[in-house]
Amino acid sequence: MESFPIINLEKLNGEERGLTMEKIKDACENWGFFECVNHGIPHELLDRVEKMTKEHYKKCMEDRFKESIKNRGLDSVRSEVNDVDWESTFYLKHLPASNISHVPDLDDDYRTLMKEFAGKIEMLSEELLDLLCENLGLEKGYLKKVFYGSKSPTFGTKVSNYPPCPKPDLIKGLRAHTDAGGIILLFQDDKVSGLQLLKDGEWVDVPPVKHSIVVNLGDQLEVITNGKYKSVEHRVIAQTDGEGRMSIASFYNPGSDSVIFPAPELIGKENEKKDNYPKFVFEDYMKLYSAVKFQAKEPRFEAMKAMETTVANNVGPLATA
Repeated sequence: MESFPIINLEKLNGEERGLTMEKIKDACENWGFFECVNHGIPHELLDRVEKMTKEHYKKCMEDRFKESIKNRGLDSVRSEVNDVDWESTFYLKHLPASNISHVPDLDDDYRTLMKEFAGKIEMLSEELLDLLCENLGLEKGYLKKVFYGSKSPTFGTKVSNYPPCPKPDLIKGLRAHTDAGGIILLFQDDKVSGLQLLKDGEWVDVPPVKHSIVVNLGDQLEVITNGKYKSVEHRVIAQTDGEGRMSIASFYNPGSDSVIFPAPELIGKENEKKDNYPKFVFEDYMKLYSAVKFQAKEPRFEAMKAMETTVANNVGPLATA
């Protein structure tokens, strides 16, 4: 099998720009994932984020996780568990409004650091969206405009730790799913692997590379590109030993009232009367997704298409602006 795509973003500034853009295009069309190096986020900042995140877990979350596992009997399971994940998490919201100052148990230095980190990830997310626009033949800023809605995109970070698991064959760190949103940027542990994606029917490891940012595409980009780019099923495999795995995933998603639909430029003439993908309000999609996250994405798209048909029949077409 071909190797996992690792993109050196520094090469966008020189003679290899065309080749680098082609690598990004191939990754979006055939993998739904790629890994960025030389992305412009200072390595020193990433090192501090990793250090303080692991310290926070040890100080504030490890004992709670162990107690939770014990209370649910997950430390002694004998058959496969399909309704829970072996992970310890907390969430930071950045846009449209930040909750960082209200999340309990965070040291002030850690709050300040995560605000700085979020700002860098937000900028990189928007730069990547414009690179996708360029490859798709869309005007610069098109994807950001669609995501913006009436106020702003929805942007937040899930901070996860995957502690050592005694029964990794019976419990997943995170069950297989596609991501509902737009573009996802992951800063992951460079010493402990575990993230896998499904490609051509086989689970493929996403290699841990120091100071890299892993990028994956969510369901909304599949809809907007009318299937040219795909969101891809992925999972986290629990590990039996070591210190556990750190994962910091930032989700740059559409605003709740953003209307999502295939970009007109990406609909072939033969499909003008019957689009492959539906038009819907992002908040409506999220309400459905929250109930069926760990199920196949195709029925979600069909459900939104049925909703679109019902709305069109009753009140006319959805506005696109």
